[in-house]
Amino acid sequence: MNGMGDKATLVETGRFVRSADRDDPGVAAEEARRKLAAEAGDVEAMSVLGATLLRRGDLEGAEPQLRAATAAGDRAAANNLGVLLHQRGYPEEAAGWWRVAAVAGSPAAAHALGRHHRERGDEPAAEYWLRQSAEQGHVLGAYALADLLEHRGDAGAERWMRTAAEHGHREAAYRLAKALDARAERERPPGTPRPPRRGRRPERPERPEGAEELTPGQEAEQWYRQAAARGHRRAALRLGTILEQRGALKEAGRWYLTSAKDGEPGAACALGFLLRDAGDLESAATWWLKAAQEGDGNAANALGALHAERGETQTAERWYRTALDAGDTNGAYNLALLCTAGGRDGRAEQWYRHAAYAGHREAANALAVLLLQRGDAVGAEPWFSKAAEAGSVDAAFNLGILRAAGDDEKGALEWYERAAAAGHTEAALQVGIARLCEGDEADAERHLRCAAGGGSAEAAYRLATVLDSRRPPPPEHELGEPVQIKTECEEWYERAAGQGHRRAQVRVGMLAAARGDVVEAADWYRRAAEAGSRGGAFNLGLLLAREGSEPEAVLWWRRAADAGHGRAALRLALVYARRGELTEAQRWSGRAADLGPAEVTERAARLREALRQELTA
Repeated sequence: MNGMGDKATLVETGRFVRSADRDDPGVAAEEARRKLAAEAGDVEAMSVLGATLLRRGDLEGAEPQLRAATAAGDRAAANNLGVLLHQRGYPEEAAGWWRVAAVAGSPAAAHALGRHHRERGDEPAAEYWLRQSAEQGHVLGAYALADLLEHRGDAGAERWMRTAAEHGHREAAYRLAKALDARAERERPPGTPRPPRRGRRPERPERPEGAEELTPGQEAEQWYRQAAARGHRRAALRLGTILEQRGALKEAGRWYLTSAKDGEPGAACALGFLLRDAGDLESAATWWLKAAQEGDGNAANALGALHAERGETQTAERWYRTALDAGDTNGAYNLALLCTAGGRDGRAEQWYRHAAYAGHREAANALAVLLLQRGDAVGAEPWFSKAAEAGSVDAAFNLGILRAAGDDEKGALEWYERAAAAGHTEAALQVGIARLCEGDEADAERHLRCAAGGGSAEAAYRLATVLDSRRPPPPEHELGEPVQIKTECEEWYERAAGQGHRRAQVRVGMLAAARGDVVEAADWYRRAAEAGSRGGAFNLGLLLAREGSEPEAVLWWRRAADAGHGRAALRLALVYARRGELTEAQRWSGRAADLGPAEVTERAARLREALRQELTA
């Protein structure tokens, strides 16, 4: 039972004796004087002497002094007698004396009596006495009343928690901060970032008249700070987290260090990540080890990852298992990744299943991918669904692919849209393509911009084609005169081309040629051709032929024609016909007629017939 004695009264009257003072000569002399006074019948001396002996653990010596003082009407002695009897295992008799003291006006006794009734399940009586204690300004009474009301979901809990916090109760400050933090989360609109938090405020967070009102999140930070300053290690951890999210890494590190030194494993783990991000892996590993040894699964996982990166797979596996034993399902997922990297697919599947059944969404997605690769689409789909419903963006995209493969275009689009809304680049591309097919160019452009901004070369190319279709005809200019201003569509073409998109490279080359930049055009055509683009090879041949390099042009046309480009085959036929190599010309004209398109087929057929007649003449 906390709160021995009427501490407030003892402090005020100077009768509060610390146990550490017992060996002080002055204290010993004062205690001897009080013994003499108590033996002479001094009630105050009896009460203080009894409290001193009780604090020292001398229950045999304290009891007669406290009983004598209580009989003489001393309320502090009655309260302390209740504490003594409670320690001896007589709770009902203790409650009787607490009642005597509480009725006489002792807030400490009212607090003790309220806790006694709560422990026995009599909440109405507990609330009555705790309220009596709290209303008399007893900090522990205010905290205990707040705890009782919070347990019942009573809105009045915050008032008393705040009262206790304002009077220095660190656990009250921490719990008040948590309640305000939770309110801030509830009030924050979905998808909005955390608001910036304010800096340090005065010791008691009372808002001056006319000052800007703090948000619940801002006020929560101040109470975390006060609780942390009073040595509350979980408050220090949470304060460090808030500061780290804001980017105040130095101060965050100080609070993490304070909390970690006080034995909070979560803070040691967080400090390790902060040190890792700063490039100090050795110090990070030291704090992770401390946290992992105290049962922090996240720290054990971090150690496992560190050893895995170093190629120390056995040590990594040991730490992942430690994380799993600590109840962290990431341990099973990481074990699966380790097995996959080592080619142990069977064992990997077992660990994926372990984590997936425990609710690990990425493990569920990975398990589904593994089953799909094995050809078990039926077994994969439920896991994709489970992971997607749990919020896995990759799983939502994969489910879209699976539905599309099953000709369920509507179902596929629904999952693509969900993944795209969460920022999945390839999903946004698929939605953009679908919107183009539906004729909804505005929505298509929006999704293609998202995908292109996320790094998709295909999305950048398709966005460029959408913008290109709206582009007005280019202004006329003299041959060889470059047009310096590039349109947005050309910028997107170039972005896609720079990422290796072959059709975009060909298109950038065409745009460069159109503005008279032959060198740039040739460069882009060559890039596309060397990457396997038959269109790039054909256009490069045209450019080279115009520049007088027909032998090299023929080489590129041959490459394009061999890849199935009809116009390139026709060009070869014309070159060989002009050279007088009629048999070769006839062969390529036949190839062009087969490849098409229609106008190429028609021209190639006429050329082939002319060559046949020439050869048979």
